[in-house]
Amino acid sequence: MTQQVTVVTGGSRGIGAAVARRLAVSGHHVGVGFVHAREAAEQTVAAVREAGGRAVAVRVDTTVEAEVDTLFDTVAERLGPVTGLVNNAGVTGPLGRVTETSTEAMRRVVEVNVLGALYCARRAVSVMSRRYGGPGGAIVNISSGAATLGGPGEYVHYAASKAALDALTVGLAKEQAEDGVRVNAVQPGMIVTDIHAAMGDPERPWRRPERVPMRRPGQPEEVAGAVAWLLSPEASYTTGAILRVAGGL
Repeated sequence: MTQQVTVVTGGSRGIGAAVARRLAVSGHHVGVGFVHAREAAEQTVAAVREAGGRAVAVRVDTTVEAEVDTLFDTVAERLGPVTGLVNNAGVTGPLGRVTETSTEAMRRVVEVNVLGALYCARRAVSVMSRRYGGPGGAIVNISSGAATLGGPGEYVHYAASKAALDALTVGLAKEQAEDGVRVNAVQPGMIVTDIHAAMGDPERPWRRPERVPMRRPGQPEEVAGAVAWLLSPEASYTTGAILRVAGGL
């Protein structure tokens, strides 16, 4: 069986770090992409190694094509041919209505969440697709429940960017179906990560618990399990799927 080597962008903390750890348990080697938190990324690498996998941390701004190329090249050189991508790097910007959201914040959200994901997906397909001599593989895009809920009063621009990611998932899955690359997405709901502090409300996961049918926020590990399944041979006939992990939201 081909050794699974998976690139996880935004792998230093939160959902990305949980995914990297979970994949290591399933036998993956993991390339951990990060943009600022080097120390946290190295902690993720250590956790992957402790679980029996090999890992490398690579600094990457996914909105810069050359850095995306360096990420994939480095992972291939250090760990072997890439067979998987988890497009997890993403930003929200500050919470607020559209009229209160700066052009700069909107632009950065679209650049990271849409263009960055496109650049990574394009590079992943170019090295994994059997059309280009690759071994085949799988991509999982980390979307958001906001893609269908819209994020009113909080981050409509972010919701729009995640809806674009869902469209990328469906279209690319159909495009690559004959070439051995499966493409799926996971839509997390209210998950306990430090992204809420970054958007200005660290207590947000615990506010208004009644809006989530299960009456609690989720944990990153609960998302990681879904990602691991979509990357596994057990999901061999699954492509173009958008799996919601949101406590019923």
